[in-house]
Amino acid sequence: MSDDKSTAGNMLDAAKAKINEGADRARAAGHEVASHVGGSATENATDKAKAVEDRAKAEVHNAQAHGEYNEGKKEAKDGDGH
Repeated sequence: MSDDKSTAGNMLDAAKAKINEGADRARAAGHEVASHVGGSATENATDKAKAVEDRAKAEVHNAQAHGEYNEGKKEAKDGDGH
């Protein structure tokens, strides 16, 4: 989050972060399903670990989205938009 970004720039970055969050959550769900469907115990454990990692990435993207959105709102209230 940069002080020199416009309101629109912050909102665009927030939207991108939410898209990334959704993709991370979808990957996590896929890995979770894969961990329960066949494969060896090692493969299942690997899929579970990947699901945990993707959920953590989703949380980071969620936090980024909220931060960018809040920064955009703050910038919009300043009145200059930059």
